[in-house]
Parts: sequence; C-alpha cells; structure tokens
Amino acid sequence: MTASPAYAVVIPTVGRPCLARCLAALADSVGPGPREVVVVDDRPDTRPPLDLAALGQLQDVARLLHSGGRGPAAARNTGWRAVSAPWVVFLDDDVRVTPAWRTKLEADLGGAPSNVGGVQGLLEVPLPADRRPTDWERNTAGLGGAWWATADMAYRTAVLSAVGGFDERFPRAFREDADLALRAMAAGWVLERGARVTRHPVRPSDPWVSLRQQAGNADDALMVRLHGRNWWQRAGAPRGRLRRHAAVTAAGAAAAVLALARRPGPSAALGLGWALGTAEFAWTRISAGPRTPREVAAMVVTSVAIPPLAVWHRLRGAWHHRGGQPLPASARRGPAS
Repeated sequence: MTASPAYAVVIPTVGRPCLARCLAALADSVGPGPREVVVVDDRPDTRPPLDLAALGQLQDVARLLHSGGRGPAAARNTGWRAVSAPWVVFLDDDVRVTPAWRTKLEADLGGAPSNVGGVQGLLEVPLPADRRPTDWERNTAGLGGAWWATADMAYRTAVLSAVGGFDERFPRAFREDADLALRAMAAGWVLERGARVTRHPVRPSDPWVSLRQQAGNADDALMVRLHGRNWWQRAGAPRGRLRRHAAVTAAGAAAAVLALARRPGPSAALGLGWALGTAEFAWTRISAGPRTPREVAAMVVTSVAIPPLAVWHRLRGAWHHRGGQPLPASARRGPAS
C-alpha cells in the first residue's frame, strides 16, 4: 500500500470569529491528519493571543506564527516557509472543510502525478434558498468557479520554493493566488482540480463593500505588468467591466467640462451617455438580486460611484507598479519544462 502523502495546513488569519469554526471543521474531518497545522496571525497587534482550542487533538501538531499585518500573501509565506511537509494546503480562515475532506485530500495528493505541482479543492458557496442572492452574495459565489483560489489550494512545497512563494506586492486577498498559479505553470508545473469539497459561507458585510472591492483594480494593473494583458485568460478570471467603466467615467467627466464651457448640446449628449451607462450597470446588478429597498438603494448609489473609483484604482496601480519586475525564481524548473 502507498503511504499517505504528508501535508501541512497553513491558515492566515486576522482573528475573525470564523477562525474557530474553520479550525473545528478541520479537526472534525475524517482521514489522515496533517503533519503540521500553522495558523499565521496577521494582526498588527497580536494581543490577545489567538485561541486554537477548536483544533482539539490537532493542537498537538499546531503552531501559531505572526506575520506583522503585511497581508495574506506575506502571512502564507510565513506559514509555508516554516513547515517541512512535502505538501502545503492553504485554507482561508472563513472556510469550513467538509467531514470527508481529509480522506479526499489524501486521494487528491496521493493520486497526483509527479508533474502536478498543485491541486485545488472544490469550493461550495451556500446561498439563500428563499430569495435571490444579493450582489455581495453573488460576488462570493463566484469563488465556486474560480481557478486556483487559495481558499483551499494545495501546493508541493518544492514548487513554492522554486517560484519564490507568494508575491507580497499583492496586499489584499485578491490576485495573489492567480499570480502564484501563473508562475507555477510558467515553470512547467501542472495544476489540477481535486475531489475534496470545502464550503465558503458568505461573510456578513455592509452595503458599501463593492466600493472597497474596487481597490483590486490596482492589483489587476500589477497582473498586467507581470503577466501581460491576456493574463486573465490563462488564469481563468472574468474580464470584468473596466472598459465600460472607463467609457462611462469619460462621458461623465467630459459632460461636466463641456457644461462649464457653456456648450450645452455636447454636454447633454455625453451626459445622456453617462446616465444610460450608469443605469445599465445598476439594472444589471438590481435585476439579479432580491430587489429589496435596501439592496436597490445600495446598488443605485454604488453603481454611480464604482466606475470612476475603478478607473482611479487602475490608474493608481499602473503608476505604482510601472517598474515592477517578476519575482526571482530558483533555477529549479518543473518536470514538464
């Protein structure tokens, strides 16, 4: 019989209440246990210390490390560089592995050919059964089809070492996983989807979360710098609406300038274009949702604000990363290269 592949679990966290549920689900899962569990506390202030009691018997192989509030990419690097197992499974602190997760992980890793450098878990996002999902819930549900999401992603430790780990220039939980996957595949490794299943509940949020998400456009600018303009095709990422946002923003800005220049005709025409573009964006988001007064109001307000905000962050990112270079990788290449 083939021995079970040894693996470590790395969980970055900022101490959210969901961490205890994540740890408890990992402890309750049936199958070969991890050699190590590393919880990386990424809070700038680590007081009070995090409680790992929910791990139960897995506390015997658990460690708590600190990464200084530098973001999830840095936290994951802190975690995987501290382990000795040949495989590292990254979990987010807001997921819950299913009861058979450890058994199916054994099959995923044990059945991986030598040229497979990473195996992704299947993500399930439970949505309300009695109503249409909100914009935020639909956004989270997109993780179900995401490629190489580190909400549940296993990599060979040798692969992480060869490509330099996560790029810490990605400060948010956004695109750092796609960047790592593209670098691993460029080095000749194959990435696969496994059979294990992990649930990713929708976190509570406020009506303005979509505005904060626009900061990710700066990370998209870094992706273009590092991987070229077609990176989203190779990473299986949605194209997004940035081009439409840019057109709507330009129309609105030009309408305002022309109005100040006392050219009412052209100003009105461009203003109409801005209004129609904004209305189309708002209705696309409203029509798919529950259409409650609160949701509709949030969609209208944020649909006005998102296009210029998205464009601003993209320009900011392009300027900030204008001289960005790929991370240096070791001389070791994947077996397929």
